[in-house]
Amino acid sequence: MPVSAVFLDRDGTINEETHHLYRYKDWRWLPGSIDAIRALNEAGYLVIVVSNQGGVARGLYSASDVDQLHRQVDRELVMRGGRIDSYYYCPHHPRYGDSGECECRKPAPGLLLRAALRWDIELKQSFIVGDKATDVEAGINAGVTPIMVATGYGAEQRELVPSTTRYVADLLEAAQLITGIFRR
Repeated sequence: MPVSAVFLDRDGTINEETHHLYRYKDWRWLPGSIDAIRALNEAGYLVIVVSNQGGVARGLYSASDVDQLHRQVDRELVMRGGRIDSYYYCPHHPRYGDSGECECRKPAPGLLLRAALRWDIELKQSFIVGDKATDVEAGINAGVTPIMVATGYGAEQRELVPSTTRYVADLLEAAQLITGIFRR
């Protein structure tokens, strides 16, 4: 039976925007993020992180570094009563490595579509929350409802998204909107 999901961008949405983040010692949760993830879990949504990680193609860190960071994030989140069901990230960069154009780098919908196949996600009943126009565009391209947060790059990129896009202060407000209106 299909399920609904909330796709979350990582840097600037869940944690403070830090260029080329791959070490847990540099991870800083944004205020309310853990509560937001827990609320989405409790409301019955799958929580799936979708993130561009072009630093892999640039040779700044490895895919195993990203995976290690995500395992550490999971450990802390579980200790605080929440969970991320899965992580999907694009290791490509259009100007580095040999990948050229790929189907997974946001704004392409590849990460969301791959997750939808794996988890049997009903995209029309799902959301993406992010701080960049590329997050909003990936959501629209995949057929999910986009919500833009003001954290990270959200304030400066707000004018780059369709005026119909919901715009909220942070992930906690996005979770409150999703769970209050669309509780599963």
